[in-house]
This record gives sequence, C-alpha cells and structure tokens, in this order.
Amino acid sequence: QVHLVESGGGLVQAGGSLRLSCAASGRTVSGYSMAWFRQAPGKEREFVAAIDWRGGSPYLADSVRGRFTISRDNAKNTVFLQMNTLKPEDTAVYYCVADLHPPLTIPTMSAMDLEVWGQGTLVTVSS
Repeated sequence: QVHLVESGGGLVQAGGSLRLSCAASGRTVSGYSMAWFRQAPGKEREFVAAIDWRGGSPYLADSVRGRFTISRDNAKNTVFLQMNTLKPEDTAVYYCVADLHPPLTIPTMSAMDLEVWGQGTLVTVSS
C-alpha cells in the first residue's frame, strides 16, 4: 500500500514562492501518475496539477499555469509542486494524490475514485 506525506507548506507573502514535496512510502509509485489538489476554506476541492509516471505530460489547471510547475523524482519516490508568484487565492490545503489513470483523466475523476491521498499541507498566502 502506498502512503503519501506532503511537506513544504507555510505562510508566504503574495508574490512569493513555495515548494511542496510529497514523499511516498510503503510501495513505489513509479508506475503511478501523481497529482496535486487543493481545497480552500469553504470551497470544494479542486485539481491543481498532474504528471505521468515517467515525469512527462505535465498538466496544470488554468488558474496556476505559468506560475506552478509539477515534477517528480522516481528514484526518491517524491513529487514536487513549485509554486511561484503566489496569490492570496492560492491559500488552501494542498493534497498529493497517486493514481494509475493518466494526467488528463485525473481532473475528471471524483475524489473517492482516486487511489491514494496524502493528509495535506496548508499554504497561506498573505496580501
């Protein structure tokens, strides 16, 4: 069974940067697509970014494209989300996800159908 642990969240001023990490344990995730979702206070969970098992086909939500980058290091069983030019509306709990579906399919899936979720890490962007 795969276990995901996110880290790197925190408080940052608008315009700043953060790098989130998601470390997988228990079993390799080298065959899985990896993704990031987020949930802001009082809002529904939303897709942020996904990447395929080889580290290719990165797919990002329109709201973060050009500011966020997703990458992975299969040797370290870790996926990253580099977040630049952060805005107050990026404030949310960010969740890491592992799933066997391709990156383009993941945003269309319901949360309960995605295979593995991390516990989340809080990102707060102050204005």
